[in-house]
Amino acid sequence: MSSKDASRYIVMVAHENTCVPLSPMDTPRIPTSVYAEMTPNPAVMKFVADRNLIQGDMQLEFRSKAEATLCSPLATELFNFPFVTNVFLSGQMISVTKDDSLGWEMIVQQLREYIREWLMDHEHAVVADQVEAALPKLGSTSSEASASAVSGLDASSVKFIAEQDIVPSEHDETIKQLLEEFVRPAVEQDGGAIDFKAFQEGTVYVHLRGACSGCPSSTQTLKGGIEQLLKSKLDAVQEVVALGV
Repeated sequence: MSSKDASRYIVMVAHENTCVPLSPMDTPRIPTSVYAEMTPNPAVMKFVADRNLIQGDMQLEFRSKAEATLCSPLATELFNFPFVTNVFLSGQMISVTKDDSLGWEMIVQQLREYIREWLMDHEHAVVADQVEAALPKLGSTSSEASASAVSGLDASSVKFIAEQDIVPSEHDETIKQLLEEFVRPAVEQDGGAIDFKAFQEGTVYVHLRGACSGCPSSTQTLKGGIEQLLKSKLDAVQEVVALGV
């Protein structure tokens, strides 16, 4: 079986039991284009549509089908593919993380086409009125997810802090504004997100999501990019680390 045939077979098998029509006869289809783009993380492919898929500036990460069913029908469908391990949504972008069972060259075109077909029948990738209830559950971190998030970092770039030990500081808003202005646009281009979690005793704790999670270049991004930026703008900052839970 050729690589092309194998990828088609996998797509068919992954969805043989879904029984959800992609093109209802009584619903006008939405013209949609989607392109795929590699990210610095070899396990993550970014798919970009020609319209916003999620309301406002919201960003959502799903680490399992159970999480996806809370508010995202598209992410739920993507987890039916056996190789999908994570889905991250932001603006016009969907970042999909896969396991090592297949190379992207075997599946990327079929996955892109599946996403495009789904979006032609659905305006948004999430159900807006379900998001608020889902957020507390999406915010919880399992040990497996935590290990994946920091796997691309060296030990010195990861620190642990208990949720109950996180207290607001006078520098929180300034750090958030700097990350929003200077960091978010760059990491979104790479299919990921870096979120502020806490500032304590000179250390900025951030949470890696999407393509940033497990990326081989995460240490360079944290230390050579974000840490240097924040230290140059705010004397109180001594280091930036990924949050381990």
